[in-house]
Amino acid sequence: MIKSLYIKDFALIDELDVQLEAGLSVLTGETGAGKSIIIGALNMILGERADTEVIRQGADKAISEATIEVGDNDWLRQLLAEHAVDYSTELILRREIRQNGSRAFINDTPVNISVLKLVGDQLVDLHGQHDHQLLLKDEYHIGVIDQFDSVVPFLEAYKTEYKKMAALQKELRELRKKERELKEKSELYQFQVKELEAARLREDEEEQLIAEMNLLDNAEDLDQKAQAITDIGDGDEISLIQMMNTIKLHLEDMARIEPDFESYLKEINTARISVQETIQFAERYRGQIEFNPGRLEELRQRQSELNRLQKKYMKSIPELITFYHEVKEELNIADNFDLEIEKIVKSIDAQSAILKSAAIDLHSQRVKVGEQLSREIVTSLKDLGIENGQFRVDVNWLQADKGWINIEGVPMECQENGCDDVRFYISTNKGEDPKPLAKIASGGEVSRVMLSLKSILAREHHLPVMIFDEIDTGISGKISEKVGRVMRNLSEYCQIVAITHQPQIASQAHKHYRVAKVEEGDRTITRIEPLSEEEHIREVASLMSGEEITDTALMSARELIGRTGGNHF
Repeated sequence: MIKSLYIKDFALIDELDVQLEAGLSVLTGETGAGKSIIIGALNMILGERADTEVIRQGADKAISEATIEVGDNDWLRQLLAEHAVDYSTELILRREIRQNGSRAFINDTPVNISVLKLVGDQLVDLHGQHDHQLLLKDEYHIGVIDQFDSVVPFLEAYKTEYKKMAALQKELRELRKKERELKEKSELYQFQVKELEAARLREDEEEQLIAEMNLLDNAEDLDQKAQAITDIGDGDEISLIQMMNTIKLHLEDMARIEPDFESYLKEINTARISVQETIQFAERYRGQIEFNPGRLEELRQRQSELNRLQKKYMKSIPELITFYHEVKEELNIADNFDLEIEKIVKSIDAQSAILKSAAIDLHSQRVKVGEQLSREIVTSLKDLGIENGQFRVDVNWLQADKGWINIEGVPMECQENGCDDVRFYISTNKGEDPKPLAKIASGGEVSRVMLSLKSILAREHHLPVMIFDEIDTGISGKISEKVGRVMRNLSEYCQIVAITHQPQIASQAHKHYRVAKVEEGDRTITRIEPLSEEEHIREVASLMSGEEITDTALMSARELIGRTGGNHF
């Protein structure tokens, strides 16, 4: 239950701190007094979108905070642990709105707004003035059925198999798309493979080509230089080797006299040997030099072909080799598409059987819950003044021209939340067959159906708090008393907070709060104050008679309140 609500600098509220109690708490006040502001502040705590315009003029930020008693809740404990929030049996949910954005806190620990909303949805069901209009939308009906605990495991099991099927279907679509694309490109790919295959590319070919061309291009110059080296070694008059031999003999004689020449003798010996080996290598090299203009022309043509391919494909030789293998692999895949498609189709057939089983289980459970819900709503509607009401939940298969599963030979459309179409039908008059809710239900009847649903779901989910913002719209006084009684009975399962203009509903309150606008200086502010038992009677009388409270109104108010069986005042 919400134990306290603190609001500061939110719209017309400068600062408000109210303690709430268990049971049915009712908020009343004149139109425009600020009741909707309080609902807005509550929505802000529950993680709904908030606008900076809610910040009270002259304030830096708007604050809304609720202390909620949650008891021992394993789901919440785990969720908060995942976000490093300390768990306690009382949670403080806080939201601050500033001009540059908003911040959220749980037990003074900053959290994302999405986390605040998750927690809020688990703790509080806030039914706004227009929420009952959702009942008029057929797509909302399946969500009502799926809120029942007995449906949830079947829905989760179906969703698991649906995701697997969706993944296989996507894989098949992509493979077929690729098959079409490859077929369109097949002729080009075959030409490219043939062209690159004929080129017989090698990664290091360019370097080898340039090296060989360089030798062939400079063969004559190399031969001339090698000849010159050989001539120096074998001159007709005196050769370089002979000169070095003479120097060697002289150094040997001098070294025997002067040891300092020993080192030079060693060097001339080394030099003589190196020169001799160089001359010999030059002589041998001349014999290896190739004068082959034909080979040079062949190499130049090969170089031109490599340059053409690189320019055409805008890739280097190593990249062309990689590209060749990739395109060849694509063609291999294209040749094996039938096998790949057949493999996936078999997987889809197998998954279809599993999905069908999960869909049937979910459908059957929805039918079962729909029948249960129909009975309970009919009973609830009687308590709300629709004596001869009929209510029916139709759960039908979603048929399609093509579907992932077949039921009795008929293809069914599979959606993320099942293969069912769920619709609510109602009859509020004796002798009339139920028809679609949107077509025949009045505003007051829709409100009562919604209250019936909320009552049933509250017992199903054990929600700690339910808040109703004028759910009595379109309901007459006599029916309002019945609505109030249902809400009071519902408060045995959870805390109920109701905003109303109806004295019949206000009279059922365990605790009554009055919302009013007051002027303080040059500012208008909203105040909320808990009423004593006598003030509660006067406020109910005021709702009956207006500003001037008559003795008759007071007497009627006491009588009306007396029928509730006692209050908490």
